[in-house]
Amino acid sequence: MLQSLKTYTRDKLVSYLLSLATSSSDETLIKMTHLMELIPKKEYYKDRIRWIRELIRTKHPSIAFPRRILRDLHPNQRDKWITNLAVNHLLSGTNRRKEWADRHGFYPPSTMVISVTMRCNLSCYGCYAGDYNKSLELSLEEIDGVLTQMKEMGIYFAVISGGEPFFMDGIFELFKKHSDMAFLVFTHGGLIDEAMVQRLIEVGNVMPAFSLEGYRHETDERRGAGHFDKVLHAMRLLRENGLSFCGSFTHSSKNTAIITDPTYIDFLLEQGVFALWLFSYVPVGREPNPDLMPSPEQRDRLRRATVEFRATRPMLFVDFWNDGPIISGCIAGGRKYVHINANGDIEPCVFCHFAVDNIRRSSLQEALGSPLFRKIREKQGEHDNLLRPCMLIDHPDYGREFFASEGAYPTHEGAETIFTTLAERMDNYARSYGEIADQAWEEEFKGHPVRQRTTGKR
Repeated sequence: MLQSLKTYTRDKLVSYLLSLATSSSDETLIKMTHLMELIPKKEYYKDRIRWIRELIRTKHPSIAFPRRILRDLHPNQRDKWITNLAVNHLLSGTNRRKEWADRHGFYPPSTMVISVTMRCNLSCYGCYAGDYNKSLELSLEEIDGVLTQMKEMGIYFAVISGGEPFFMDGIFELFKKHSDMAFLVFTHGGLIDEAMVQRLIEVGNVMPAFSLEGYRHETDERRGAGHFDKVLHAMRLLRENGLSFCGSFTHSSKNTAIITDPTYIDFLLEQGVFALWLFSYVPVGREPNPDLMPSPEQRDRLRRATVEFRATRPMLFVDFWNDGPIISGCIAGGRKYVHINANGDIEPCVFCHFAVDNIRRSSLQEALGSPLFRKIREKQGEHDNLLRPCMLIDHPDYGREFFASEGAYPTHEGAETIFTTLAERMDNYARSYGEIADQAWEEEFKGHPVRQRTTGKR
């Protein structure tokens, strides 16, 4: 039967996948993996699908996450995420990205982060975007052009950030126009009400990610009195309507005990959180303060806790700094993603506030192929410890080199601070964390492909 399915069109495969999605049984999940394996051409993706199938067969706890998607989601969002993210982006999209790479000489990123507006009614201390001009905003036509270029490359997943994205008039029209894409929207959550929930149900292809710092005290201290309750209210509205959403947590020196506590993860699960994005505070943006950075010991503590959570909790965890061994290091500079800020500047990363190109004068293809981005990707390949991937906090000498590249300019006033005034602090941090990370790399990652590469093994 599976062999005969290979003659079906992609649309028939998708239709069959969606018909199966009404059940979350092991048998259904295994059938779905067999169908999905027929779509991508790259062996890497086929191997990942087989790996997932084995997790289902051995009843690994992590399989509770896709089971939640099939069992708990509103049918419109469930079908959109299966079609747009799983099929269009991850499976068919990889074939299209490979074809694009064959034509242009380098592989396009997996996604792009687009900060559509800098409008925001909060003034959170340490906000990475806090020093951009609040009046900056991309036009709907400019965002539409970026999304169209992304799809030409085979990218059907976009991360929308800000500012507060839901302040932007017309953004739902873009979600509707690009109904074949999946959107993750980072939001403070204060604008989500019953009317917006209905719009989210209608489009189906948008997943909000709510910013939290911990419980009420920690969140309100950074985001303003009453904000924690607004987020919980928004989560309840989405949960009761069968819509999925994420949490977004800024790990700082203040809240390590919370984010590494299983009780907090269970609290998020009770609220209905499907995935958790973990970011470490980096001294960029509003009043950069290295004292807010998680210490090297706190960073390693989070890494170890995340490993435990992945094995025991039905939630997807994305640790932006500590997942280097999983995603082969730094993902910036177009290797896996880039950031387009609200002025149109094409930055290597949301935390790297410099650029050489802008969407108003360059295509995405030109920016991705620029000498700066090529240099960044070349340096990424030199890392021999993937627990230390970042050009800002792990290899700050690289960051300074890139910032000083010909044609590079700071994208807001004060963006150079991390490379100048704070350079010594960054170097000291990199050395201190390096001692911990190097020991962990030696002890825990002996069989990692990068270790085999650097020792000459194949």
